[in-house]
Amino acid sequence: MTDIDAPETQADLDILFQPYTLRGLELRNRIVVSPMATYSAIDGFATDWHVQHVGKLAAGGAGLVFVEQSSVNLQGRITHGCLGIWKDEHVAGLKRLTTLIRDLGAASAIQIAHSGRKGSSQRPWEGGGPLGDADIADRGEGPWESCAPSAKAFDTDWPTPTAMSIEAIEQVVEDYRAAFIRAREAGFDVCELHCAHGYLMHSFLSPLGNQRTDAYGGGRAGRMKLPLRIAAIMREVWPDQLPCFVRVSSVDGMGVGWQLEDTIAYSKELKALGIDMIDCSSGGFKLPAENNLVARTTGFQLPFSEAIREEAGLPTMGVGLIRTGEQAAIALQDGRADLIALGRELLWNPNWPMQIAAEHDEANGWKLMPPQYGWWLRRRKAQQGK
Repeated sequence: MTDIDAPETQADLDILFQPYTLRGLELRNRIVVSPMATYSAIDGFATDWHVQHVGKLAAGGAGLVFVEQSSVNLQGRITHGCLGIWKDEHVAGLKRLTTLIRDLGAASAIQIAHSGRKGSSQRPWEGGGPLGDADIADRGEGPWESCAPSAKAFDTDWPTPTAMSIEAIEQVVEDYRAAFIRAREAGFDVCELHCAHGYLMHSFLSPLGNQRTDAYGGGRAGRMKLPLRIAAIMREVWPDQLPCFVRVSSVDGMGVGWQLEDTIAYSKELKALGIDMIDCSSGGFKLPAENNLVARTTGFQLPFSEAIREEAGLPTMGVGLIRTGEQAAIALQDGRADLIALGRELLWNPNWPMQIAAEHDEANGWKLMPPQYGWWLRRRKAQQGK
């Protein structure tokens, strides 16, 4: 296995810019803009913030651009600023984003989510804790009752969520169905079910969040039942010619809770349903220090992606502190992932894909650049050599 940070490793950057096809969708390259929550919606509606944010990411040259996680219902928000897809009126704003992404040459994707017991939270820069009286006084943003598989709080200072009844489960199933339908009406090419990071679907999967004794709890098969049911609805609703992804927390932590073998078993079931790609992340539960994952280093989640890809027989998307074109290309060369997703690196430099492309292969690299930029920059290079 190649060390993606090893300086002597030769990376063939061509692989990063090869087209990639899933079902009837061809991506112009293997670079993906990861879903990144910006907590800037108003009543779930996309705003001008989202237009400029998504627009500059799409203009940067990635093959697939995710719009941030979008909540299936009011209770499923993380914060008051979460993007929504719980009512028909949200579709128009999302369609504006998919049209913009497509016009800039990329494919569009959306991540559908429910926060579970991590909902009713402050935005990260407002503290990231549970909403309380101070938030009402400061911003008029009060808390709401969260729900989860079991009445188990996210952390010691968080409120205890309501354990979901069978009726509540049936309602959230229908909320997901409606959200998937709206996502397609908005024109997204890819739909992703969020089953990671301690949110509702992950809480059903993991024994750390699910202590139910009914059909939706107990052993692994019972804990997988609801996420698999909703994934099946996503695949049923989504057009046959377009792909469906599922994001997973590959492991909860070191030797505790949901583990890699569980994710591989879950991925095999998802494959049988027709899911096309596993988006491989990790973590999301509050754990004792001895169970926390190893330090986050470059590509730290790629071993999970590689194992799932090989053992479940599904394409995977690798993500996690991948910052250079060489690191991304080596991961693809080594078969550790089929697509490479970047998040914060693209917040710092949204032009990362076209910059890497132009530096590697100038003639083809310019093709990723919108002509409104490319004409001027090519002229400057011809005049000044840079």
